[in-house]
Amino acid sequence: MKVIFSGGGTGGHVYPALAVATALAQELGDSEPLDALYVGTTTGIEKDLVDRAGLPFRAVAAGAIRGRSPWGLAASLVKLTRGVAQARRAIAQFQPHAILTTGGYASVPTALAARTSSRSPLVVYLPDVRPGWALRLMARLSRRVAVSTDRSLSYLPIAKTVVTGYPVRAAFSQVTKTEARRRLAIDPQDRLLLITGATHGARSLNRMVADHLPQLLELCQIIHLSGHRDEPRLNRWRRDLPDRLRPRYHLYGYLHEDFPWAMAAADLALMRAGASVMGELPAVGLPAILVPYPYAGGHQVFNARFLADAGAAIVVEDNKLNGLLPLVGELLADEPRRAAMTEAARRLARPDAATNIARLLMEVAK
Repeated sequence: MKVIFSGGGTGGHVYPALAVATALAQELGDSEPLDALYVGTTTGIEKDLVDRAGLPFRAVAAGAIRGRSPWGLAASLVKLTRGVAQARRAIAQFQPHAILTTGGYASVPTALAARTSSRSPLVVYLPDVRPGWALRLMARLSRRVAVSTDRSLSYLPIAKTVVTGYPVRAAFSQVTKTEARRRLAIDPQDRLLLITGATHGARSLNRMVADHLPQLLELCQIIHLSGHRDEPRLNRWRRDLPDRLRPRYHLYGYLHEDFPWAMAAADLALMRAGASVMGELPAVGLPAILVPYPYAGGHQVFNARFLADAGAAIVVEDNKLNGLLPLVGELLADEPRRAAMTEAARRLARPDAATNIARLLMEVAK
């Protein structure tokens, strides 16, 4: 079975596609091996993640539309036109039985190109609660639409939309707190806070950490995924810490293979509310303080509210981070409250999500 996967910009769009590819290969088994091709841009994170996964990659041009100046919009439309032509060639040469797109402007050229190929039905997956303009467009072109939660159903064509859950990497079902702490050299008796702005980091979260780092380290150990842009500056702050606090601050630009272990090791997360929170926090039952990115269409607000309404997270606005220290201390000290949030998160987990989407692809490919 030949399948094209496409999606990019952030890990929240790429990792689900890779998880589905793994699940599809398992569903097909040895009798019908999967022949996969990933189509995306070289400007986002997708090429690096796809190369790590060992899948062949085909580059296409794409550009963001939302929030662009007139000149920027014109440049993006030129890129989009070129990307559609490149995706058409990839589809014509590869001749897939099905195509899966997982969102982000990087997948738009592939979805538009799929429209002209009657032999390549399109399945679209929405990782966030609320679809942006790109995914709404792709949904109209698709044979089936998969979504993480039933809260998304009101935004999409109900007749072809199915709730599958958010597909996470297999590693999330294999991690344990004890082994994660051993692997990451974290004291098993200490409290651990995971701070992350996702694959690119979050400047406002990083500023908050820099402003309150000694006070935070008095409360707990920290794993901080800062993004590569701010990592050198934060490393200088780390070197200036007192000797007794410095070993408690574990700074990384980002973690790929070890990220599931970092989540499993943590007692509490402080993070953005990108698409990945919909699957990864429930998978490990990690309580979270979510700080939605207030721009890019505001879709992170809807993700954060979904988890908060379920009792799994607390939402803090980006412009109120200066008052965060007392909340972190309160939650780390309140084990029963965190235990309740853990159980609430785990009730949202859908460990069969990747398999559900794999079976959709097999269905449309018949």
